[in-house]
Formats: sequence, structure tokens, C-alpha cells
Amino acid sequence: MMLEIENSISDMTNSYLNLERRMSLSTKRILVTGGAGFIGSHLCERLLSDGHDVLAVDNYFTGRRDNIAHLQAHPKFEAMRHDVTMPLHVEVDQIYNLACPASPVHYQFDPVQTIKTSVMGAINMLGLAKRTRARILQASTSEVYGDPTVHPQPESYLGNVNPIGPRACYDEGKRCAETLFFDYHRQHAVRIKVARIFNTYGPRMRPDDGRVVSNFIVQALRGDDITLYGTGSQTRAFCFVDDLVEGLIRLMATDDAVTGPINLGNPQEIPVLALATRIIALTGSRSRIVTQDLPIDDPMQRCPDISQAQTVLGWTPHIGLDSGLLRTIGYFETLLAMPKVRLAAE
Repeated sequence: MMLEIENSISDMTNSYLNLERRMSLSTKRILVTGGAGFIGSHLCERLLSDGHDVLAVDNYFTGRRDNIAHLQAHPKFEAMRHDVTMPLHVEVDQIYNLACPASPVHYQFDPVQTIKTSVMGAINMLGLAKRTRARILQASTSEVYGDPTVHPQPESYLGNVNPIGPRACYDEGKRCAETLFFDYHRQHAVRIKVARIFNTYGPRMRPDDGRVVSNFIVQALRGDDITLYGTGSQTRAFCFVDDLVEGLIRLMATDDAVTGPINLGNPQEIPVLALATRIIALTGSRSRIVTQDLPIDDPMQRCPDISQAQTVLGWTPHIGLDSGLLRTIGYFETLLAMPKVRLAAE
């Protein structure tokens, strides 16, 4: 009888240890640089919901503490103020390198710092990945294609970028980061993933970030004139942030043979003028549309070929533009109702 009890206890103990081992193998310690930013905060939220330990690193230049305030009490979440241009000494299993201002207003404010963030940030995070043998994903951008002469843009297209223009600090910084990722992969066998992210929108965008969706929504909600650059015939393709995060996670989960780059974006293209009129209709605004000159090097067409994402990742965006815009409008309605935000946006 005692032997049966001992065997039963032993079986239960082994089952518990096996369960604990499986859980420890599936739970990862994940670093998200730019974790307090628009996309980074959504990624942190999703990774926590998947059961992982998450370390969000941000210098709060464009990231906002409010974006991750609701995560602070989570037992698996940690936030650290740190600039990725400086080395970081932590132990992690995966790294999502999202740190860099992503809107022209912010990345042109200090262009030297912008390119340092992309280049030095990549070097430091790749060095960390090399030391810890972590898998690392670079959040690159559709801006590596510049003002494209191929449409839609496949990953094989080498781009049409002005290396000395006012947008080059961002465009060329991201292109150099991609170069560093593939050189570290070839030279040091670092396990890399590169995602080229196309126009993304959703809650937690900054009201002052200068991107077209946030600009139009804020202006429409305030009843201001909506500023349209150029004729509005230039096209963009907008991906809701939840869809993008799903794509990033799927890319990170691929085996080591898959490095990318892989386009992540919504292939449903729309003229910027049509976007403005749609936002006016969805907000019920009486705003007028006014035009200004098109900024230097602003691309006339931008739309991803997502064939690779569909084939390799089984990924395609599912959230329609109107649905995503309504959720984003709701966020900005709440945000702009706060006096301090209303003043900051004026």
C-alpha cells in the first residue's frame, strides 16, 4: 500500500515537473525597445497576454508613460528608461527592436540623433542578441523603398531613396540597420528577423506626431481645417495596429531559416484625399480641406506586396479601414477631452 502511494506521489511529482518544464520552455523573457511607443505598447500588451515576461525599454522621446501605465501592475511586466544608443546589459530570449521616432515631425527634430538611434541602436541590440543568443527582430520600414518606381512594392525592390534629403536620417538609418542585421547574421550567426512596416494606425498614436491619420482625425475632431499636402492624389495603404502586431509575432515565431525582410502592411490602397473625406464623414465634422505644398521626397505611392507574409507567415490583415478608423477616432475623442492634451495639441 505504501509503495502504491509512493509511486502515485512520484507520478504526480513527475507530471508537475514536466508541466513546469513545458511552461518554462514556452514562456520567454522578451525585450521590446521603444516599448512605450505607439506600436511597442500594443506589442507589450499582446506578449503579456500570451504569458511572456516583458521588459519595455524606452527613452520617452516619443514614447509615453501613459501608453504602458495600465501594464505597470502586471507581475510579468517591467519598464526601464534607457536610450538604445547606449549598451544594455540584460538577459533575454527575444528582442523586438522598435526604438526610433517614426513620424517626420519627430525624426526631423534631431536628425543626427535619429540616425544614431537606428544605427547605434541596431549595433547595441545585435551585440546583446549575439551575447545572449536571443532571436532579434528589427522593425524596419516601407521608407526603405523611398519614392518607389515599382508598385506595389515587393521585398526584392531595392528602392529609390534620396540619401541627402530631409527624410534621409530615417530612411537611410533604417536601411543601414537592415545592413547591420544581415551582416551580424552572416558573420556571427545571429538569429535575425526583419519586418518592413507600412503605414500603421490605431489608438495610442500621438496627437502631434504629424502622420496623416492622426493629423486628419485631430483636425476633424477640433473642427479645424484639414491640411492636405499636394493634391491628395498620392496613395497610402493603412494597417491597423492589432493586425501589425500579429504579423510581428508570427515573424518572430518562424524558424531560423526565415530572416526576411518581409513586408507587413495592408495592401488596400487609398488616395490621401479619399482618406480625409472618409474621416470627415466618420467624425461628423464640418472641417474644410485646405491644401499645402507637398513636402520634399514625400512618396506619391506606397502600397505593400504582402505575398511573402501570406505564404511564409500565413498572415493577412483582417481589420477594415472604417472599423479601424472608428476605434482610433474613439481614442482621440477621449484623449482630446483631457484639458492638458487639448492644450498640447493646439
